[in-house]
Amino acid sequence: MSLKNKRLIGTVVTLAAFSLLGCNPSTHDETAVKPVIDLSMFTQGAFIEEPTIVNCETAQGTQTTCYKFITTGAPAGRVPGPFCPRSTSDGADVSGKWFDKQGKGDLVDLTGDFILKLDEYYGDEKWVLYDAKTNKVRYTASKESCAGAARPDVEEQYKQNCIECELDYLDDDFSLTYLIPTTPIEAKQTGRLHTVGLALDGTELSGPAPVNEILGSYTIAAFDDCGGHINLHQGYHYHSSTGCTNKSTSEDGHAPLIGYAIDGYGIYAMRDANGNEEALDECRGNTDSTRGYHYHAASPSENLFIGCLHGESVRPAGGPPGGQKGHKPPPNNKD
Repeated sequence: MSLKNKRLIGTVVTLAAFSLLGCNPSTHDETAVKPVIDLSMFTQGAFIEEPTIVNCETAQGTQTTCYKFITTGAPAGRVPGPFCPRSTSDGADVSGKWFDKQGKGDLVDLTGDFILKLDEYYGDEKWVLYDAKTNKVRYTASKESCAGAARPDVEEQYKQNCIECELDYLDDDFSLTYLIPTTPIEAKQTGRLHTVGLALDGTELSGPAPVNEILGSYTIAAFDDCGGHINLHQGYHYHSSTGCTNKSTSEDGHAPLIGYAIDGYGIYAMRDANGNEEALDECRGNTDSTRGYHYHAASPSENLFIGCLHGESVRPAGGPPGGQKGHKPPPNNKD
């Protein structure tokens, strides 16, 4: 299926972040704060149609307005991949990435040599993702195997595999809809995360991947060099920030913008132009006179972008915060 077909408007899937409830309904005064989201920062072709402003209500009961973003589940401006190596001799130039086992720093190269040494890397001799006779790496080479390996109850035939999926596996009418407040509303309590926000290429910044479940099935849910991968209900989405969506927004040396959180605040890279990190709160945010409150992403292998939501986020249509309508994932999906 071509990307052109994926840009047809079909079943709308609404994703949003988990937020803590309990606040009384109220109306937000949007004249008090200048809107944060700069639509010009998004990559051309990031959305199926021009974003619109609609009335919405946050999970905390605040009546406000939101940008409505409809995406195809594909990153604008580039083709994802590569993900899994095909043989144990493949190098970093034809392979993707994976989390470092220390849970910090950069992602590691998912080379053929890395696949060969997984038993040493994780200290478990059961790790064998390749055929010793042919030196071919076992990977999910079909839509069926992609779907089967991305579940928590992985069947034996899908264990000991490097997991990758293709955009062509998505339904012809696949689309995703995000509602993000036009003006951020500071929450009385910080919120939990499922969907973090939108990258500037129009794809999802996702919550933490369930690494323990993935590794427990002796699988690797491979990323490309940009820190993202594909599944059948989120399309292409990011679990790490490696610089692929960075765009500079000022000349003061501040870290570049990578996207916007589901509560409307900007998310910037971890380090500024001089390689320095800023002092951050529990949500990985701080405030300055130019950007107001904003977040800074964690290092690629930390398996998170931000720590929590500083602002109120919108309850998706047809379900609880973080739920989906249309393309429903299996419970506790792995990626």
